[in-house]
Amino acid sequence: MDREPSDYSSVGFYKSEAAVKTGVTGVYNALYINLAYNLPFSIMLDHWTALAMERAENNTIGAGGSLNPDNSSVRSWWSSMYFIIARANSVIYGAEPYLETLEGASMQYLSEARVLRAYAYYNLISTFGDVPFYSQPVTIEQYQDQRSAKEDILDFIIGEMDAVAETLPWTTTERGRVDRAVAYGLKARAALLGGSLNYRGSGAEYFRIAAQAAQAVFGQRSLAQNFDDLFNITGQAKADVRNEMLFELMYSDQGSKLFHMIGFGQISRNYGQTGRHPSQILADTYECIDGNRIDESPLYDPRRPSMNRDPRFNSTLWMHGDTVVGNTNGTDGGRIKFVLEGYNPTTMFYNYSTGTWYQGVNADINSGAAWTSFVNAGAGLMWKKFSNETVEAINNQTCNVPVMRFAELLLTYAEAKIELNELDASVYDAINQVRNRSGMPDVAEYRKGSQELMRQLVRRERKVELIMEGLHFADMRRWKTGDIENDSPSYGFPLAESYDENGYITSGGYDDATPDMIPNFHKTERHNLNDIPDYDAYKDKLKVRDRNRFWDDKFYLFPVPQAEIDRNPNLAQNSEY
Repeated sequence: MDREPSDYSSVGFYKSEAAVKTGVTGVYNALYINLAYNLPFSIMLDHWTALAMERAENNTIGAGGSLNPDNSSVRSWWSSMYFIIARANSVIYGAEPYLETLEGASMQYLSEARVLRAYAYYNLISTFGDVPFYSQPVTIEQYQDQRSAKEDILDFIIGEMDAVAETLPWTTTERGRVDRAVAYGLKARAALLGGSLNYRGSGAEYFRIAAQAAQAVFGQRSLAQNFDDLFNITGQAKADVRNEMLFELMYSDQGSKLFHMIGFGQISRNYGQTGRHPSQILADTYECIDGNRIDESPLYDPRRPSMNRDPRFNSTLWMHGDTVVGNTNGTDGGRIKFVLEGYNPTTMFYNYSTGTWYQGVNADINSGAAWTSFVNAGAGLMWKKFSNETVEAINNQTCNVPVMRFAELLLTYAEAKIELNELDASVYDAINQVRNRSGMPDVAEYRKGSQELMRQLVRRERKVELIMEGLHFADMRRWKTGDIENDSPSYGFPLAESYDENGYITSGGYDDATPDMIPNFHKTERHNLNDIPDYDAYKDKLKVRDRNRFWDDKFYLFPVPQAEIDRNPNLAQNSEY
Protein backbone atom coordinates (compact mmCIF):
# COMPACT_ATOMS: atom_id res chain seq x y z
CA MET A 1 0.00 0.00 0.00
CA ASP A 2 1.36 3.42 -0.95
CA ARG A 3 1.77 5.81 1.96
CA GLU A 4 2.26 9.58 2.09
CA PRO A 5 5.71 10.60 3.37
CA SER A 6 5.77 11.60 7.01
CA ASP A 7 7.75 14.78 6.35
CA TYR A 8 7.78 17.45 3.64
CA SER A 9 10.22 17.10 0.76
CA SER A 10 10.67 19.30 -2.32
CA VAL A 11 12.88 16.77 -4.08
CA GLY A 12 11.83 16.44 -7.71
CA PHE A 13 9.33 19.28 -7.61
CA TYR A 14 11.20 22.35 -8.88
CA LYS A 15 11.99 21.05 -12.34
CA SER A 16 9.75 23.41 -14.36
CA GLU A 17 9.22 27.15 -14.69
CA ALA A 18 5.68 26.84 -13.32
CA ALA A 19 6.87 24.95 -10.25
CA VAL A 20 9.65 27.44 -9.55
CA LYS A 21 7.25 30.36 -9.93
CA THR A 22 4.79 28.70 -7.55
CA GLY A 23 7.53 28.16 -4.97
CA VAL A 24 8.78 31.74 -5.18
CA THR A 25 5.21 33.03 -4.88
CA GLY A 26 5.16 31.25 -1.54
CA VAL A 27 8.21 33.29 -0.48
CA TYR A 28 6.43 36.52 -1.39
CA ASN A 29 3.37 35.40 0.56
CA ALA A 30 5.55 35.06 3.65
CA LEU A 31 6.16 38.83 3.57
CA TYR A 32 2.64 39.52 4.80
CA ILE A 33 3.67 39.61 8.44
CA ASN A 34 1.11 40.86 10.95
CA LEU A 35 2.84 42.43 13.92
CA ALA A 36 -0.53 43.97 14.75
CA TYR A 37 -4.00 43.20 13.44
CA ASN A 38 -3.98 43.25 9.60
CA LEU A 39 -1.12 45.73 9.61
CA PRO A 40 1.89 45.44 7.27
CA PHE A 41 5.10 44.99 9.24
CA SER A 42 6.82 48.12 7.88
CA ILE A 43 4.16 50.32 9.50
CA MET A 44 4.71 48.78 12.91
CA LEU A 45 8.51 48.99 12.92
CA ASP A 46 8.69 52.78 13.17
CA HIS A 47 6.21 52.66 16.05
CA TRP A 48 9.01 50.93 17.93
CA THR A 49 10.96 54.21 17.87
CA ALA A 50 10.39 57.61 19.45
CA LEU A 51 9.03 59.08 16.20
CA ALA A 52 5.75 57.27 16.78
CA MET A 53 3.92 55.55 19.60
CA GLU A 54 1.46 52.80 20.31
CA ARG A 55 -1.78 53.47 22.15
CA ALA A 56 -0.77 52.06 25.54
CA GLU A 57 1.63 54.23 27.50
CA ASN A 58 5.14 52.95 28.20
CA ASN A 59 4.35 49.86 26.14
CA THR A 60 6.33 50.59 22.98
CA ILE A 61 8.90 47.83 22.69
CA GLY A 62 11.56 50.13 21.30
CA ALA A 63 12.22 51.35 24.84
CA GLY A 64 11.21 50.34 28.33
CA GLY A 65 10.32 47.17 30.13
CA SER A 66 8.27 45.61 27.33
CA LEU A 67 11.40 44.76 25.38
CA ASN A 68 12.27 41.36 26.80
CA PRO A 69 12.94 37.81 25.52
CA ASP A 70 9.32 36.78 26.05
CA ASN A 71 7.78 39.62 24.06
CA SER A 72 5.43 38.16 21.46
CA SER A 73 6.26 40.79 18.82
CA VAL A 74 9.97 40.10 19.15
CA ARG A 75 9.30 36.39 18.77
CA SER A 76 7.04 36.96 15.77
CA TRP A 77 9.60 39.16 14.01
CA TRP A 78 12.32 36.52 14.45
CA SER A 79 10.19 33.58 13.35
CA SER A 80 8.69 35.45 10.39
CA MET A 81 12.13 36.20 8.97
CA TYR A 82 13.17 32.56 9.27
CA PHE A 83 9.91 31.52 7.64
CA ILE A 84 10.87 33.63 4.60
CA ILE A 85 14.36 32.13 4.63
CA ALA A 86 13.06 28.57 4.91
CA ARG A 87 10.71 29.00 1.98
CA ALA A 88 13.41 30.62 -0.14
CA ASN A 89 15.94 27.89 0.71
CA SER A 90 13.44 25.23 -0.23
CA VAL A 91 13.01 26.66 -3.73
CA ILE A 92 16.65 27.56 -4.33
CA TYR A 93 18.00 24.23 -3.09
CA GLY A 94 15.19 22.20 -4.62
CA ALA A 95 15.85 23.65 -8.09
CA GLU A 96 19.62 23.05 -8.06
CA PRO A 97 19.52 19.61 -9.80
CA TYR A 98 17.58 21.13 -12.72
CA LEU A 99 19.42 24.39 -13.36
CA GLU A 100 20.67 23.26 -16.76
CA THR A 101 17.21 22.27 -17.99
CA LEU A 102 15.00 24.93 -16.46
CA GLU A 103 13.52 27.24 -19.07
CA GLY A 104 11.66 30.54 -19.42
CA ALA A 105 11.84 32.91 -16.47
CA SER A 106 12.97 30.22 -14.03
CA MET A 107 16.36 31.81 -13.35
CA GLN A 108 14.76 35.19 -12.77
CA TYR A 109 12.37 33.68 -10.21
CA LEU A 110 15.25 31.93 -8.42
CA SER A 111 17.13 35.24 -8.29
CA GLU A 112 14.05 36.85 -6.76
CA ALA A 113 14.05 34.17 -4.05
CA ARG A 114 17.69 35.01 -3.28
CA VAL A 115 16.85 38.71 -2.97
CA LEU A 116 13.98 37.96 -0.60
CA ARG A 117 16.17 35.66 1.49
CA ALA A 118 18.84 38.35 1.71
CA TYR A 119 16.19 40.87 2.71
CA ALA A 120 15.13 38.64 5.60
CA TYR A 121 18.73 38.27 6.74
CA TYR A 122 19.17 42.05 6.60
CA ASN A 123 16.18 42.46 8.93
CA LEU A 124 17.61 39.87 11.30
CA ILE A 125 21.11 41.32 11.63
CA SER A 126 19.84 44.90 11.90
CA THR A 127 17.54 43.81 14.74
CA PHE A 128 19.33 40.99 16.58
CA GLY A 129 22.98 41.21 15.47
CA ASP A 130 24.49 37.73 15.20
CA VAL A 131 21.88 35.15 14.16
CA PRO A 132 21.77 31.54 12.92
CA PHE A 133 22.58 31.35 9.22
CA TYR A 134 21.27 28.78 6.74
CA SER A 135 21.59 28.83 2.96
CA GLN A 136 20.00 25.40 2.54
CA PRO A 137 17.03 23.63 4.14
CA VAL A 138 17.85 23.02 7.79
CA THR A 139 18.67 19.56 9.09
CA ILE A 140 17.79 18.32 12.56
CA GLU A 141 21.45 18.54 13.57
CA GLN A 142 21.62 22.23 12.62
CA TYR A 143 19.06 23.11 15.26
CA GLN A 144 22.02 23.01 17.62
CA ASP A 145 24.08 25.53 15.60
CA GLN A 146 25.46 28.66 17.19
CA ARG A 147 24.80 32.13 15.82
CA SER A 148 26.83 33.33 12.84
CA ALA A 149 28.62 36.69 12.87
CA LYS A 150 26.54 39.57 11.56
CA GLU A 151 29.54 40.72 9.53
CA ASP A 152 29.65 37.41 7.66
CA ILE A 153 25.92 37.57 6.96
CA LEU A 154 26.23 41.16 5.74
CA ASP A 155 28.95 40.13 3.29
CA PHE A 156 26.74 37.24 2.17
CA ILE A 157 23.92 39.73 1.43
CA ILE A 158 26.21 41.98 -0.59
CA GLY A 159 27.68 39.03 -2.47
CA GLU A 160 24.25 37.61 -3.25
CA MET A 161 23.05 40.90 -4.69
CA ASP A 162 26.13 41.10 -6.90
CA ALA A 163 25.47 37.55 -8.08
CA VAL A 164 21.82 37.99 -9.00
CA ALA A 165 21.48 41.62 -10.08
CA GLU A 166 22.37 41.05 -13.73
CA THR A 167 19.83 38.22 -14.02
CA LEU A 168 16.96 40.56 -13.10
CA PRO A 169 15.27 43.23 -15.25
CA TRP A 170 15.60 46.84 -14.16
CA THR A 171 11.82 47.04 -13.83
CA THR A 172 9.89 43.83 -13.52
CA THR A 173 6.88 43.52 -15.81
CA GLU A 174 4.84 41.88 -13.04
CA ARG A 175 4.35 44.56 -10.41
CA GLY A 176 5.22 43.46 -6.90
CA ARG A 177 8.18 41.27 -7.83
CA VAL A 178 11.69 42.37 -6.94
CA ASP A 179 13.98 43.44 -9.76
CA ARG A 180 17.53 44.68 -10.37
CA ALA A 181 16.76 48.05 -8.79
CA VAL A 182 15.69 46.27 -5.59
CA ALA A 183 18.82 44.09 -5.60
CA TYR A 184 21.05 47.15 -5.78
CA GLY A 185 18.84 48.97 -3.29
CA LEU A 186 19.12 46.14 -0.78
CA LYS A 187 22.87 46.02 -1.30
CA ALA A 188 22.99 49.76 -0.57
CA ARG A 189 20.75 49.45 2.49
CA ALA A 190 22.83 46.62 3.94
CA ALA A 191 26.16 48.31 3.22
CA LEU A 192 24.93 51.51 4.88
CA LEU A 193 24.29 49.46 8.01
CA GLY A 194 27.80 48.00 7.87
CA GLY A 195 29.30 51.43 7.32
CA SER A 196 27.43 53.13 10.14
CA LEU A 197 28.29 50.36 12.62
CA ASN A 198 31.83 50.06 11.24
CA TYR A 199 31.66 46.31 10.66
CA ARG A 200 35.14 44.73 10.62
CA GLY A 201 36.58 48.21 11.10
CA SER A 202 35.82 48.78 7.41
CA GLY A 203 33.16 51.46 7.65
CA ALA A 204 34.55 53.50 4.77
CA GLU A 205 34.59 50.50 2.48
CA TYR A 206 30.96 49.72 3.23
CA PHE A 207 29.93 53.34 2.73
CA ARG A 208 31.57 53.25 -0.70
CA ILE A 209 29.72 50.05 -1.56
CA ALA A 210 26.45 51.68 -0.46
CA ALA A 211 27.04 54.79 -2.58
CA GLN A 212 27.98 52.80 -5.67
CA ALA A 213 25.04 50.42 -5.34
CA ALA A 214 22.53 53.23 -4.93
CA GLN A 215 24.04 55.21 -7.78
CA ALA A 216 23.71 52.18 -10.08
CA VAL A 217 19.94 52.71 -10.04
CA PHE A 218 20.15 56.40 -10.98
CA GLY A 219 18.83 56.87 -14.48
CA GLN A 220 16.95 53.58 -14.35
CA ARG A 221 14.24 54.63 -11.92
CA SER A 222 13.06 58.05 -10.74
CA LEU A 223 10.83 59.92 -8.29
CA ALA A 224 7.09 60.28 -8.66
CA GLN A 225 5.93 63.81 -9.33
CA ASN A 226 3.64 64.04 -6.31
CA PHE A 227 4.56 62.81 -2.82
CA ASP A 228 0.91 62.31 -1.81
CA ASP A 229 0.28 59.94 -4.74
CA LEU A 230 2.59 57.34 -3.22
CA PHE A 231 0.25 56.43 -0.36
CA ASN A 232 -3.26 55.99 -1.75
CA ILE A 233 -4.89 53.76 -4.33
CA THR A 234 -5.63 56.51 -6.83
CA GLY A 235 -2.08 57.81 -6.93
CA GLN A 236 -0.52 54.38 -7.10
CA ALA A 237 -2.20 53.74 -10.46
CA LYS A 238 0.03 56.40 -12.04
CA ALA A 239 3.10 55.35 -14.05
CA ASP A 240 5.46 57.74 -12.29
CA VAL A 241 4.45 56.31 -8.89
CA ARG A 242 5.04 52.79 -10.18
CA ASN A 243 8.52 53.90 -11.24
CA GLU A 244 9.45 55.13 -7.76
CA MET A 245 8.01 52.12 -5.93
CA LEU A 246 10.91 49.69 -6.23
CA PHE A 247 9.57 47.07 -3.82
CA GLU A 248 6.02 47.04 -2.48
CA LEU A 249 3.63 44.76 -0.69
CA MET A 250 0.77 44.18 -3.12
CA TYR A 251 -2.90 44.37 -2.18
CA SER A 252 -6.00 43.92 -4.31
CA ASP A 253 -9.77 44.35 -4.31
CA GLN A 254 -10.12 41.93 -7.22
CA GLY A 255 -10.36 38.13 -7.28
CA SER A 256 -8.81 36.75 -4.10
CA LYS A 257 -9.06 40.04 -2.27
CA LEU A 258 -6.21 41.10 -0.01
CA PHE A 259 -6.55 44.22 2.10
CA HIS A 260 -4.96 45.93 5.09
CA MET A 261 -6.26 48.28 7.79
CA ILE A 262 -3.49 50.84 8.17
CA GLY A 263 -5.75 53.87 8.02
CA PHE A 264 -8.56 52.44 10.12
CA GLY A 265 -6.23 51.88 13.08
CA GLN A 266 -4.73 55.35 13.17
CA ILE A 267 -7.53 57.83 12.43
CA SER A 268 -10.10 59.85 14.34
CA ARG A 269 -12.67 58.09 16.49
CA ASN A 270 -15.23 59.94 14.37
CA TYR A 271 -14.90 57.26 11.69
CA GLY A 272 -12.39 54.67 12.85
CA GLN A 273 -10.08 53.53 15.61
CA THR A 274 -6.93 55.03 17.06
CA GLY A 275 -4.15 52.67 18.06
CA ARG A 276 -1.01 54.37 16.73
CA HIS A 277 0.12 57.98 16.92
CA PRO A 278 2.86 60.24 15.54
CA SER A 279 5.09 61.91 18.11
CA GLN A 280 5.79 65.57 18.64
CA ILE A 281 9.48 64.79 18.12
CA LEU A 282 8.65 63.86 14.54
CA ALA A 283 6.39 66.87 13.99
CA ASP A 284 9.06 69.27 15.17
CA THR A 285 11.60 67.76 12.77
CA TYR A 286 9.87 69.22 9.71
CA GLU A 287 11.47 72.45 8.55
CA CYS A 288 9.62 75.61 7.69
CA ILE A 289 9.12 76.29 4.02
CA ASP A 290 12.18 78.56 4.03
CA GLY A 291 14.38 75.52 4.70
CA ASN A 292 15.11 76.35 8.33
CA ARG A 293 14.28 74.33 11.44
CA ILE A 294 11.45 75.71 13.56
CA ASP A 295 13.83 77.17 16.15
CA GLU A 296 15.70 79.00 13.39
CA SER A 297 12.86 80.26 11.20
CA PRO A 298 10.83 83.47 11.65
CA LEU A 299 7.97 81.69 9.85
CA TYR A 300 7.22 79.31 12.71
CA ASP A 301 4.20 80.16 14.88
CA PRO A 302 3.52 77.92 17.94
CA ARG A 303 -0.17 78.87 17.68
CA ARG A 304 -0.40 77.49 14.12
CA PRO A 305 2.34 74.84 13.91
CA SER A 306 1.28 73.45 10.53
CA MET A 307 1.50 76.77 8.72
CA ASN A 308 4.55 77.59 6.57
CA ARG A 309 5.97 74.09 7.04
CA ASP A 310 7.63 71.57 4.74
CA PRO A 311 4.61 70.33 2.70
CA ARG A 312 5.41 66.80 3.86
CA PHE A 313 4.21 67.86 7.31
CA ASN A 314 0.68 68.29 6.00
CA SER A 315 1.00 65.22 3.77
CA THR A 316 1.99 63.04 6.71
CA LEU A 317 0.15 64.51 9.71
CA TRP A 318 -3.28 65.77 10.68
CA MET A 319 -3.72 67.97 13.73
CA HIS A 320 -6.28 70.10 15.57
CA GLY A 321 -8.07 72.43 13.15
CA ASP A 322 -7.38 70.42 10.00
CA THR A 323 -10.20 69.29 7.72
CA VAL A 324 -10.18 65.51 7.52
CA VAL A 325 -11.62 63.68 4.51
CA GLY A 326 -12.18 59.95 4.21
CA ASN A 327 -14.51 57.16 3.24
CA THR A 328 -16.15 54.58 5.47
CA ASN A 329 -17.35 52.06 2.89
CA GLY A 330 -15.88 52.93 -0.51
CA THR A 331 -19.05 54.50 -1.93
CA ASP A 332 -20.24 58.08 -2.42
CA GLY A 333 -22.49 57.56 0.58
CA GLY A 334 -19.47 56.65 2.71
CA ARG A 335 -17.65 59.93 2.20
CA ILE A 336 -16.89 61.88 5.35
CA LYS A 337 -15.47 65.31 6.00
CA PHE A 338 -15.09 67.07 9.34
CA VAL A 339 -12.88 69.46 11.29
CA LEU A 340 -10.44 67.70 13.61
CA GLU A 341 -11.11 69.06 17.09
CA GLY A 342 -8.72 68.38 19.92
CA TYR A 343 -10.46 70.12 22.79
CA ASN A 344 -14.24 70.45 22.50
CA PRO A 345 -17.12 67.94 22.69
CA THR A 346 -18.56 68.92 19.30
CA THR A 347 -17.08 69.75 15.91
CA MET A 348 -18.21 70.62 12.39
CA PHE A 349 -19.17 67.91 9.90
CA TYR A 350 -19.98 68.25 6.20
CA ASN A 351 -23.18 66.85 4.73
CA TYR A 352 -22.45 65.83 1.14
CA SER A 353 -26.14 65.46 0.34
CA THR A 354 -27.06 69.04 1.25
CA GLY A 355 -23.69 70.66 0.70
CA THR A 356 -23.79 72.21 4.17
CA TRP A 357 -21.84 72.04 7.42
CA TYR A 358 -23.43 71.08 10.73
CA GLN A 359 -22.34 70.69 14.33
CA GLY A 360 -22.07 67.12 15.59
CA VAL A 361 -20.70 65.06 18.47
CA ASN A 362 -16.90 64.89 18.46
CA ALA A 363 -16.05 61.26 19.27
CA ASP A 364 -12.39 62.14 19.91
CA ILE A 365 -13.54 63.98 23.05
CA ASN A 366 -17.12 62.91 23.74
CA SER A 367 -17.49 59.12 23.41
CA GLY A 368 -16.84 55.93 25.33
CA ALA A 369 -13.72 55.32 23.25
CA ALA A 370 -12.40 58.87 23.46
CA TRP A 371 -9.62 57.71 25.77
CA THR A 372 -7.87 56.20 22.72
CA SER A 373 -8.02 59.37 20.62
CA PHE A 374 -5.20 61.41 19.12
CA VAL A 375 -5.33 63.84 22.05
CA ASN A 376 -6.02 61.48 24.93
CA ALA A 377 -3.79 58.52 24.11
CA GLY A 378 -1.72 60.43 21.57
CA ALA A 379 0.28 63.66 21.50
CA GLY A 380 -2.24 65.70 19.53
CA LEU A 381 -1.25 64.43 16.09
CA MET A 382 -2.81 61.89 13.76
CA TRP A 383 -1.37 60.01 10.78
CA LYS A 384 -2.53 61.36 7.43
CA LYS A 385 -0.04 59.18 5.53
CA PHE A 386 -1.94 56.06 4.38
CA SER A 387 -5.13 57.56 5.89
CA ASN A 388 -5.82 60.18 3.22
CA GLU A 389 -8.06 57.79 1.31
CA THR A 390 -11.28 59.03 -0.26
CA VAL A 391 -12.36 56.35 -2.76
CA GLU A 392 -12.08 53.08 -0.84
CA ALA A 393 -13.18 51.94 2.59
CA ILE A 394 -10.76 52.94 5.31
CA ASN A 395 -11.15 49.53 6.97
CA ASN A 396 -10.53 47.58 3.74
CA GLN A 397 -7.65 49.40 2.08
CA THR A 398 -5.93 47.92 -0.95
CA CYS A 399 -3.29 50.54 -1.68
CA ASN A 400 0.13 48.94 -1.87
CA VAL A 401 2.66 49.45 0.91
CA PRO A 402 6.20 50.51 -0.04
CA VAL A 403 9.11 48.46 1.24
CA MET A 404 11.68 50.35 -0.83
CA ARG A 405 11.36 53.58 -2.82
CA PHE A 406 13.75 55.38 -5.14
CA ALA A 407 13.74 58.30 -2.69
CA GLU A 408 15.50 56.05 -0.17
CA LEU A 409 18.27 55.30 -2.66
CA LEU A 410 18.86 59.00 -3.31
CA LEU A 411 19.20 59.64 0.42
CA THR A 412 21.31 56.51 0.95
CA TYR A 413 23.71 57.67 -1.75
CA ALA A 414 23.89 61.11 -0.16
CA GLU A 415 24.44 59.76 3.35
CA ALA A 416 27.17 57.36 2.28
CA LYS A 417 29.02 60.11 0.40
CA ILE A 418 28.64 62.47 3.36
CA GLU A 419 30.10 59.88 5.72
CA LEU A 420 33.02 59.49 3.29
CA ASN A 421 33.33 63.31 3.39
CA GLU A 422 33.02 63.39 -0.39
CA LEU A 423 30.80 66.44 -0.58
CA ASP A 424 30.25 67.19 -4.24
CA ALA A 425 27.47 68.32 -6.55
CA SER A 426 26.09 64.79 -6.84
CA VAL A 427 25.35 64.74 -3.09
CA TYR A 428 23.50 68.03 -3.16
CA ASP A 429 21.60 66.99 -6.28
CA ALA A 430 20.43 63.72 -4.71
CA ILE A 431 19.05 65.54 -1.67
CA ASN A 432 17.60 68.36 -3.77
CA GLN A 433 15.63 65.89 -5.87
CA VAL A 434 13.87 64.62 -2.76
CA ARG A 435 13.34 68.08 -1.26
CA ASN A 436 12.27 69.78 -4.49
CA ARG A 437 9.67 67.13 -5.24
CA SER A 438 7.76 68.33 -2.17
CA GLY A 439 8.40 72.01 -2.78
CA MET A 440 11.33 72.50 -0.42
CA PRO A 441 14.32 74.66 -1.37
CA ASP A 442 17.72 73.37 -2.40
CA VAL A 443 20.43 72.53 0.11
CA ALA A 444 21.44 75.84 1.70
CA GLU A 445 24.79 77.24 0.62
CA TYR A 446 26.03 77.45 4.22
CA ARG A 447 25.71 73.67 4.55
CA LYS A 448 27.80 72.83 1.52
CA GLY A 449 31.30 71.67 2.38
CA SER A 450 30.38 70.91 6.01
CA GLN A 451 30.21 67.22 6.79
CA GLU A 452 28.42 67.84 10.08
CA LEU A 453 25.74 70.11 8.63
CA MET A 454 25.14 67.77 5.70
CA ARG A 455 24.94 64.79 8.06
CA GLN A 456 22.27 66.67 10.01
CA LEU A 457 20.30 67.42 6.84
CA VAL A 458 20.34 63.93 5.34
CA ARG A 459 19.21 62.41 8.65
CA ARG A 460 16.42 64.97 8.81
CA GLU A 461 15.38 64.13 5.26
CA ARG A 462 15.27 60.40 5.97
CA LYS A 463 12.88 61.02 8.86
CA VAL A 464 10.41 63.34 7.15
CA GLU A 465 10.47 61.55 3.79
CA LEU A 466 10.44 57.90 4.90
CA ILE A 467 8.61 57.83 8.23
CA MET A 468 6.13 54.96 8.62
CA GLU A 469 7.99 52.92 6.03
CA GLY A 470 10.00 50.97 8.59
CA LEU A 471 13.39 52.57 7.97
CA HIS A 472 13.86 54.66 11.09
CA PHE A 473 13.75 51.42 13.06
CA ALA A 474 17.20 50.59 11.63
CA ASP A 475 18.35 54.21 11.27
CA MET A 476 18.03 54.78 15.02
CA ARG A 477 20.31 51.81 15.55
CA ARG A 478 22.80 52.87 12.89
CA TRP A 479 23.03 56.41 14.24
CA LYS A 480 23.00 55.32 17.90
CA THR A 481 20.34 57.89 18.78
CA GLY A 482 18.14 55.64 20.90
CA ASP A 483 19.25 57.28 24.14
CA ILE A 484 18.46 60.87 23.14
CA GLU A 485 15.22 59.91 21.38
CA ASN A 486 13.90 58.00 24.37
CA ASP A 487 15.39 59.72 27.42
CA SER A 488 12.28 61.69 28.40
CA PRO A 489 8.48 61.44 28.41
CA SER A 490 6.49 62.05 25.23
CA TYR A 491 5.30 65.63 25.10
CA GLY A 492 2.59 66.94 22.80
CA PHE A 493 0.01 69.65 22.15
CA PRO A 494 -0.67 72.70 24.38
CA LEU A 495 -3.16 71.88 27.13
CA ALA A 496 -6.36 73.79 27.73
CA GLU A 497 -6.22 75.78 30.95
CA SER A 498 -9.95 76.05 31.61
CA TYR A 499 -13.33 74.83 30.34
CA ASP A 500 -16.89 76.03 30.78
CA GLU A 501 -19.73 73.96 32.25
CA ASN A 502 -20.45 72.40 28.83
CA GLY A 503 -16.89 71.21 28.32
CA TYR A 504 -15.81 73.91 25.87
CA ILE A 505 -12.34 75.40 26.18
CA THR A 506 -12.25 78.95 27.52
CA SER A 507 -8.50 79.40 27.85
CA GLY A 508 -5.29 77.74 26.77
CA GLY A 509 -4.58 75.42 23.88
CA TYR A 510 -3.06 76.50 20.58
CA ASP A 511 -4.78 79.89 20.59
CA ASP A 512 -3.01 80.87 23.79
CA ALA A 513 0.39 79.40 22.89
CA THR A 514 3.14 81.94 23.39
CA PRO A 515 6.08 82.76 21.08
CA ASP A 516 8.53 81.23 23.53
CA MET A 517 6.93 77.77 23.18
CA ILE A 518 9.59 76.59 20.77
CA PRO A 519 11.60 73.49 21.71
CA ASN A 520 15.29 73.61 22.47
CA PHE A 521 17.33 71.55 20.02
CA HIS A 522 20.66 72.46 21.62
CA LYS A 523 20.48 70.43 24.81
CA THR A 524 23.65 68.70 23.57
CA GLU A 525 25.52 68.65 20.27
CA ARG A 526 24.01 65.25 19.55
CA HIS A 527 20.48 66.58 20.12
CA ASN A 528 21.18 69.36 17.65
CA LEU A 529 22.74 67.06 15.06
CA ASN A 530 19.80 64.67 15.17
CA ASP A 531 17.03 67.27 15.57
CA ILE A 532 15.90 65.93 18.94
CA PRO A 533 13.87 68.62 20.75
CA ASP A 534 13.79 69.28 24.47
CA TYR A 535 10.60 70.71 26.02
CA ASP A 536 11.72 71.31 29.60
CA ALA A 537 11.23 75.10 29.46
CA TYR A 538 7.45 74.80 28.98
CA LYS A 539 6.65 71.14 29.57
CA ASP A 540 4.02 71.97 32.21
CA LYS A 541 1.89 73.53 29.46
CA LEU A 542 1.95 70.40 27.28
CA LYS A 543 0.20 67.07 27.09
CA VAL A 544 2.51 64.39 28.46
CA ARG A 545 2.51 60.60 28.28
CA ASP A 546 5.10 57.81 28.71
CA ARG A 547 6.36 59.39 31.91
CA ASN A 548 8.26 56.25 32.84
CA ARG A 549 9.94 55.69 29.48
CA PHE A 550 13.60 54.85 29.71
CA TRP A 551 16.45 53.76 27.50
CA ASP A 552 19.15 51.15 28.00
CA ASP A 553 21.86 50.68 25.38
CA LYS A 554 21.10 46.98 25.25
CA PHE A 555 17.93 47.99 23.38
CA TYR A 556 20.01 48.67 20.27
CA LEU A 557 19.70 44.92 19.77
CA PHE A 558 16.52 42.99 20.43
CA PRO A 559 16.79 39.94 22.69
CA VAL A 560 16.86 36.52 21.11
CA PRO A 561 13.40 35.07 21.84
CA GLN A 562 13.53 32.88 24.92
CA ALA A 563 11.55 30.19 23.10
CA GLU A 564 14.41 29.89 20.58
CA ILE A 565 17.03 29.58 23.31
CA ASP A 566 14.91 26.94 25.04
CA ARG A 567 15.02 24.93 21.82
CA ASN A 568 18.70 25.59 21.23
CA PRO A 569 20.78 26.74 24.24
CA ASN A 570 23.77 27.17 21.90
CA LEU A 571 22.24 30.35 20.53
CA ALA A 572 23.08 32.33 23.68
CA GLN A 573 21.37 35.61 24.57
CA ASN A 574 22.32 39.13 23.59
CA SER A 575 24.23 40.97 26.28
CA GLU A 576 22.40 42.13 29.43
CA TYR A 577 19.04 40.48 28.68
